[in-house]
Amino acid sequence: MRVLLVEDDEPVAESLRRGLVRYGFTVRWVTTGAAALAATEPYDLVLLDLGLPDTDGLDVCRVLRGRGDVPIIVISARSDETDRVVGLEIGADDYVSKPFGVREVIARIRAVMRRVRPRAHEPAGPDRYGARLTVDRKAARVRLDGAEVALTPKEYDLLAFLTEEPGALMSREQIMEAVWDANWFGPTKTLDVHVAALRRKLAGAVVIEAVRGVGFRLVVDEGLGGATA
Repeated sequence: MRVLLVEDDEPVAESLRRGLVRYGFTVRWVTTGAAALAATEPYDLVLLDLGLPDTDGLDVCRVLRGRGDVPIIVISARSDETDRVVGLEIGADDYVSKPFGVREVIARIRAVMRRVRPRAHEPAGPDRYGARLTVDRKAARVRLDGAEVALTPKEYDLLAFLTEEPGALMSREQIMEAVWDANWFGPTKTLDVHVAALRRKLAGAVVIEAVRGVGFRLVVDEGLGGATA
């Protein structure tokens, strides 16, 4: 995912940039509102500070929203309720007050993207993965060879997350934050249990590969038969 980070405080921006990159994001960092408005390359989300040296971040937010529907998360030391309300009213999708942790920002990004994706894909039907598996994100249903697969809520959430980017390696930390809780600090054995359940229920359609010490990647079997995990 490509993120435009608009922040003039170098220590804050560098810490946030490193954290985002560690979680697999591609980050373009600019320090002024003018640079943000002049950015021409495509990006999937904007992290926007309000206290910019050349203009008010609220004005930047207003212009960006007028140009399109790219998700915008305001990050600011302004904790006043008026700023929060104004930011949301002019088109920001969320508002995070400083100081914040990278984990909180990641969780907010994932929450915002989950909200906007259904709008972006509304005309589409169930997503197909290979010849055998479909995931209907609107109805939260999974079918294998046309028959519905009985998944627990967390099994479904895990499969939906892994199938967002088939083939991409997802760390345990990324998965736990996305599927369980951004503040999860306990053991991740529950993740292994749910992966094992998906492997059993979807055998032959997808392979969930374990990368020791890192995490998991989901690989779609494009054929009709019997791959095992």
